[in-house]
Amino acid sequence: MRRTRQAFEEQLEQLEGRLIEMGTFVESMLEKAVRALAEHDVELAREVIAADDTADAMDLAIEQHCMRLLALQQPMSRDLRTIGTVMKVIADVERIGDYSVDIAKTAIKLVDEKYFRPLEDIPRMTEMVRHMLREALEALVAHDLERVARVIDCDDAVDKLWYKVLEDVERVMQERPEVVPQAVALVLVARYLERIADHTVNIAERVAYMETGRLETLAASHRADYEPEDSMGAPPAEAPEGQD
Repeated sequence: MRRTRQAFEEQLEQLEGRLIEMGTFVESMLEKAVRALAEHDVELAREVIAADDTADAMDLAIEQHCMRLLALQQPMSRDLRTIGTVMKVIADVERIGDYSVDIAKTAIKLVDEKYFRPLEDIPRMTEMVRHMLREALEALVAHDLERVARVIDCDDAVDKLWYKVLEDVERVMQERPEVVPQAVALVLVARYLERIADHTVNIAERVAYMETGRLETLAASHRADYEPEDSMGAPPAEAPEGQD
């Protein structure tokens, strides 16, 4: 019995390792996509687009691993929550990869255009959401609720920066109608990053569920009664659970 349990725990560790590998790969896709946007690098953008197939294959392989564990080990209680959490998390990680591809496609679209203003807030948002993703995945492996709390705190900062980008770009579009097409494209990139943060919050909330057995909405911006404090009264971020 002890040997069987040890083998099962080793398989769970392998599962978590594969999840970290997928998360690291997708984080790299995001970093490259935004760098391609900033540097007008078409080849790098195409590399991100091609990498999506690899991310999808990782997603499928981890899902199949989970299904085998469920079928052969018939886990109960905490072990069952762990496997269920991993299955939910890979869906969010896969969507982050999809958004990275969307950013890469925007980089290709804008490759011949000089930006109407330096790209500063978008790289800042990127670093913030990359940090959130790393923290959320490490929280899962380390069973660390403090990391979960840090992810939730970071989401508030990302939302505030998103509202700032939206307000700044709307003002520019009013003053310089000729840059509207480019401005809209860059606003969409910022929106993709804000959505990536939301998916990362989903991961953190699933980790909290895995550890406590309670599935709760931890981020204020995901609650139905949330009202943003920004000056524009921008709408709250949509919770990606069950969407996209």
